[in-house]
Amino acid sequence: MRPTPAASPGALPSARTRVVDVITLTKARVNALVVATTAGGYYMASTGSIDPGAVVVTCLGTALVASGAAAYNQVTERETDRLMNRTRLRPVADGRMTPAEGRTVATALSATGLLMLWLGVNLPAAIVALATLVIYAAVYTPLKRRTSVSTIIGAVPGALPPLIGWAGAGASLADPAAWALFFLMFLWQLPHFLAIAWIYRDDYARAGLPMLPVIDPHGAVTGRQVMLWAATIVPFSELPFLLGLTTATYAVGALVLGIGQAAIALMFAIRRTDQNARRLFYASITYLPLLWLLMGFARR
Repeated sequence: MRPTPAASPGALPSARTRVVDVITLTKARVNALVVATTAGGYYMASTGSIDPGAVVVTCLGTALVASGAAAYNQVTERETDRLMNRTRLRPVADGRMTPAEGRTVATALSATGLLMLWLGVNLPAAIVALATLVIYAAVYTPLKRRTSVSTIIGAVPGALPPLIGWAGAGASLADPAAWALFFLMFLWQLPHFLAIAWIYRDDYARAGLPMLPVIDPHGAVTGRQVMLWAATIVPFSELPFLLGLTTATYAVGALVLGIGQAAIALMFAIRRTDQNARRLFYASITYLPLLWLLMGFARR
């Protein structure tokens, strides 16, 4: 038997590396949360039977826009990314991809996603997605170099995907219940990202980014803010029940989850160690999916 001809050296690894670089550029793993909350918003807004195809188009369009926003972010932040251990190997920061290539990917993904939402879903969903893109890439990203308030600004685009799903289902964005979902996502992000910023505060300081744990080295202000946001989400998490989206089962479960997360936030506020920050981080990424699952289970 004649041996199978070998593939040209480096061809497959190069193609594989390029795919991995695009996945890294677009933060595909992080955008899984975007897809999940978009689907959650669609489900909570639906009153009749759900069209699986419409859900897929809504979630895919949103994912493409979010991926484009992430790519724009990495192109803009390539200089600071090079200075941080956790981001220095991102494709644009590391030089494996040029800024022009990154912008091309970002533009192609964003435009495709917006067109998909506009033509395949509806105009309100596309408008909310456009707002998400603009606030994240053109407002939040530049502000990161200037002020710690950028964390609060950055929570706005992170909270908009449920509204894209809500609009995608044909429901009105004037409904207070839609904004209850927005505020849940908005408030959840703040203790979550402050925990991350505390863990990587040396990285952020090296890059010259004025995150709150950088300008508050002892952590007293960071601890108070973490506790404030974690406590605030407890009453806000009851809004889906109070506005008629869910049954009392959700109200009780949300209260238990919120108090549990607030207790862990209090531990961090009292003793601001990396270990307690990690506990808060893991508590936050446990809290959110459980809250959404509970909301979906107890939907009226």
